[in-house]
Amino acid sequence: MATVHRKTIQRFEAEGEAHFLTFSCYRRLPLLTRDRTRQYFVDAVNLSRERNRFDLWAFVIMPEHVHLIVLPHSDVKVSSILSTIKQSVAKRALLWLKVNAPSFLPQIEDLQPSGKRCFRFWQRGPGYDRNLRSARDVHEKIRYVHQNPVRRGLVEHATDWPWSSFAAWQSGIDTPISIDRSEVPVLSNSDDDIRSEYLRS
Repeated sequence: MATVHRKTIQRFEAEGEAHFLTFSCYRRLPLLTRDRTRQYFVDAVNLSRERNRFDLWAFVIMPEHVHLIVLPHSDVKVSSILSTIKQSVAKRALLWLKVNAPSFLPQIEDLQPSGKRCFRFWQRGPGYDRNLRSARDVHEKIRYVHQNPVRRGLVEHATDWPWSSFAAWQSGIDTPISIDRSEVPVLSNSDDDIRSEYLRS
């Protein structure tokens, strides 16, 4: 029998560098389509910020995946940030399903290599992690995050999608999650093209 090698993520925990994070629902199922489950995610991010000190610069909750841009504080690991978020959402979502929609559970049942069966909300593995090493990288990814719902055809304008940090960036009103805007690196004059594109979004 051929050996299957899983692709593992290489995470570089360089202090002072932001991370662009992406993680998906199990089997890419649209498990984040309901406001109830999206609120679980909002609550989980707030819980993780209490337990693991980090700045949140941008986010978007899509139907089957999530993007975050975070800056961990000194001695805080990205893995700790993610585990708190993912475990909290999964625990609450699975509890709700077991009580209210048990017929859905077979769709998220996972047979592990050990033979053990479990229910899984998130895809196995840590997801995608890219270090952002410049102000330009950061602002390009912030724009990418906010434009996700538009590219998918979910809304016409980024401001129409309530489950992202776009409105918080535009209005300064931190809803549904507060954003650490004051800590985001400032674009230089040479990056005016990015700034103007972002403001037109």
